[in-house]
Order: sequence, then structure tokens, then C-alpha cells
Amino acid sequence: MLRSMFSGVSGLRSHQAMMDVVGNNVANVNTSGFKSSRATFQEALTQVQRGATAATAAQGGINPFQLGLGARTATVDAVMGQGALQLTGRSTDLAIQGEGMFVVERDGAQFFSRAGAFNFDAPDPAGVSRLVGPGGERVQGYLGSPPDEATLVDVELNLRDFADVAIGVDGSITGRRIRDAGGNPVEGAPEEVLGAVAVATFGNTNGLEREGNSLYRTTPNSGAPDIGRAGQEGRGALQAGSLEMSNVDLAQEFTNLILAQRGFQANSRLITSSDEMLQDLVNLKR
Repeated sequence: MLRSMFSGVSGLRSHQAMMDVVGNNVANVNTSGFKSSRATFQEALTQVQRGATAATAAQGGINPFQLGLGARTATVDAVMGQGALQLTGRSTDLAIQGEGMFVVERDGAQFFSRAGAFNFDAPDPAGVSRLVGPGGERVQGYLGSPPDEATLVDVELNLRDFADVAIGVDGSITGRRIRDAGGNPVEGAPEEVLGAVAVATFGNTNGLEREGNSLYRTTPNSGAPDIGRAGQEGRGALQAGSLEMSNVDLAQEFTNLILAQRGFQANSRLITSSDEMLQDLVNLKR
């Protein structure tokens, strides 16, 4: 069989992967905190027909004679650029301006996310509510006044005792006490620091693995998370009442869509032409 036919098949597969990446990006154009991806190709195997030789006194050097055997998808990289911020007016909606990810826990496992559509869940019998994500993931941070940064825990508050809860640019959670320990109303209490939301950075953010539900998990190539307060040691600041939108660039995606489509068509034509050549070969004998 002709090598060109198999090269065409590899090209179809590569451009189909590129189309899959573009399709996922476009589908998530309005997904909060979504980071787009890009596909890159590389040459597949190369068959050496004749090796290179060095020059001699009687003859010059000869370059290698090689035939390529197609292409393949090299990487699907995450594009971790900042997305635009959208004002929501909800005090528990958070966006990170700069580097970092929110730390959340689900089923005892730790994950990371740029999607900050959080809210406090229903209080337990003691009146404690936890800050959670859309899928019930528990947001991690520090509690206490000042926050105990040595212990990463669920962000939880007794909303029966505190009102006017707000989150600052450094992740600090503040509130005004409305009831004392005995449950009695408190008048004119000052604002108190109740805890802080944690932010994590990584040595190689592109090395994180997508988990689904806008969550990421660490891998051996991402490095361990460096977890701490927002706005410190290279971590981005928080913007309450806002959500980070998808960083998908539709103009770029539609351009990539055209490139993937034309590349797929060209490789399809390559297979068709190879088939016609084989047909001509078969027809030599009548």
C-alpha cells in the first residue's frame, strides 16, 4: 500500500483531535473560570531510505534520504491566561485577578478551580454553614482572628451569629456579630475578621489535570501546590461580587476551526488520490 495513504489517515486523526479541542473551547465560551486549550502537531515516524555519508577525497558528502510517515497530535496544552471579570453583585462570588486557584475538597480529595461561583449551604443543627461550590465542593481556607494559616480547613461560619459577611481582596472574611455566645442580640458590634479563603499556585500550572466540573488535580509535572493568602507571594488578589469568565477567544477559535476543516479536507483528498493511483495500478492488467 502507498505510504501517502497512511500519512493521510494520520492527518485525519490529528485534525480531528484539533477539531475536538476547538469544539470544546467554543462549547465553554460562557463557562466561568474555563481555560481554553490548543492542539499542536508533530511529525510521526520517518523511514530512512539511505543514510548520510561524510565527504571523502574523491566524493562529496551525501544527505540522508528519508520519507515521512505522517503526523500526530503532540500536545493539548491549557491556555491559562486571565479571563475578563463579570460583575454579579453576589458577595460570595469570587474571582482571582492574577495567578492562583481556589482550593476545594470533595469526597476527601483536594482539587483546584478558577470558578468562584460559591455560596453558603444550609446550616447544620449548630447553625454552621460552609462555603461551597456548585457541586458541593467545600472551599478551603483558614479560620480564626487572625486566621490560623498553619491549618487548612473548610471555610465555615455560624451565620446565625454573624451578618454582613464580606470577603476582601486578600481573602479575609469579615462579619458583624449580631448574637453573643448565649444567643442574645448584640447591638452595634464592630466588624470582625472571621477567617480567610486560601489560594494555591503551582510551579507548572499547565501540568494540572482537568477533572471535569471546572476542577483540576495535581500531577507529577504540576508540582505541589503552594497554598496561602491571596495577594501574597505571587498569588493573585480576590475580587468579591465578580466571576472570571472564560478566556476563549472566539476569533482565534473560528480561525482554528477553518484550519482544522481545511486540513481534514486536504488529508481526505490525499487518501482519495492514493486510492485512484492504486486503482490505476490494478487496471494495468485487463
